Amino acid sequence: MSVIRSAGLRGFRATVAELGANAEQFATACGLPIAALDTDDLLIPDHALAAVLELAAQQLDCPDLGLRISRRQDLDMLGPLALAIRNSPSLTHVLECTARYLFLHARALTLTPEPDPYGDRGVIALRYGLPPGFPTPIQGTDLGLAFVHRTIQRLVDHSYGLLSVELPYHPAAPIARYEEFFGAPIRINRPYAALRVPRNLPTRPLSGGDENLHRLAMAFLAEQAGGADASVVTEVRATVQQLLGTIPPEIGAVARLLTVHPRTLQRRLAAEGTSFATILDEARRDEARRYLTTTDMPMSQVASLIGLSEQSTFTRCARRWWGTTPTAIRRAGAPAKA
Repeated sequence: MSVIRSAGLRGFRATVAELGANAEQFATACGLPIAALDTDDLLIPDHALAAVLELAAQQLDCPDLGLRISRRQDLDMLGPLALAIRNSPSLTHVLECTARYLFLHARALTLTPEPDPYGDRGVIALRYGLPPGFPTPIQGTDLGLAFVHRTIQRLVDHSYGLLSVELPYHPAAPIARYEEFFGAPIRINRPYAALRVPRNLPTRPLSGGDENLHRLAMAFLAEQAGGADASVVTEVRATVQQLLGTIPPEIGAVARLLTVHPRTLQRRLAAEGTSFATILDEARRDEARRYLTTTDMPMSQVASLIGLSEQSTFTRCARRWWGTTPTAIRRAGAPAKA
């Protein structure tokens, strides 16, 4: 299983409301936390995001839902990657940093330039989507291609010479709707999703960028991605904290996100003097402390948000962490030291 930042759902709530429905019902049906509709940095299963788009499109009889949502999204949803993109000197730099760091937004998604599938040497294809072998969600792919298209338009001041849009499926919405949106021919049932553009497009310079900001953003992205000297404990702790309350924070899920085998991850943690179970327990303790002292959430909800299925389990953990109950911690305003 792979994950994506909940920023990918920007605009979903508003678009669904515009169509006369409640986005929270669709989120619940697909196992997504309601908070994912209103915040950018939750890690949610990418298949659940794809499912909620497909479900809403079907039940609302809105086959162009992905295109509609894209109009409510902007580059800021990519977080630090957006800063690097906005301050890139050319589209070549945009494509390079996107290819290198898009995984920080969505682990499995890629955007890569490839030779033209029709053999035209003056054309390249900006291939978008999941790796080969993965299913291609229609609404999710529509949304992603539309986002890439509108981002390039903004970066190069609208027109960039889009030649055609390649879709690996036959969309339910009329082809004319896609042609109106993209302003280019649509070709269906192709091997993969892509935007075909002039080969010289990446060399076009971009105005308004700041070279220093671009360099700083790239350095920050490199740090977020984890360099050779990065502590695996720090990476695991950050990943576990993001997974809490979204999907079960199991070592297998964390290892997949960090692209290592679970046994390798355990060995690296042991080399740094700790274990996955210890890091998970500490993350739960710290998050529980934050929820208890800064919110009035019900205890059952706090337990769920730190990945515990039972409130009684939460109570036992609290006694082990602080020697008292969650209620006592909340009343005191801050937990006693372990």
